[in-house]
Amino acid sequence: METIHEILEKKGREIYSVTPDTTVFEALTLMAEKNIGAVLVLDGEKLTGIMSERDYARKIALKGKFSKEVPVKEIMSSDVICVGSEQTINNTKAIMINKRIRHLPVLEDQKLVGIISIGDVVNAVLDEKTFMIDQLESYIKGVTDPGSK
Repeated sequence: METIHEILEKKGREIYSVTPDTTVFEALTLMAEKNIGAVLVLDGEKLTGIMSERDYARKIALKGKFSKEVPVKEIMSSDVICVGSEQTINNTKAIMINKRIRHLPVLEDQKLVGIISIGDVVNAVLDEKTFMIDQLESYIKGVTDPGSK
């Protein structure tokens, strides 16, 4: 079973972050530049929150606030759920579905080492299923091909 560690090895461990006092506009600019849907909020090395496009839409746009004036700390989600890098993909998928979250910071020995998205998890599940199908097809062809003996 593939783990989150293996996803990070494939996609990389790059972490994009802002500080709690960064303006929402600056955070959105970073997210647009990096083509990401959420950014981690770090106070030094301490993870204090996560800000997503959903946070912006619900807490700034719909309330008529101005993103250039509001600091990230006012709209970020501060109860951040994290996973360990040895967590299985299936367990992680269940957490993301049950908690209705799309981005999860990844920890190793209580240290932030990356972030994964629901897209990363879905791709890993599809890769695993494709591998299994390929193996089964090879087995079936080997069993039914009289020239293979």
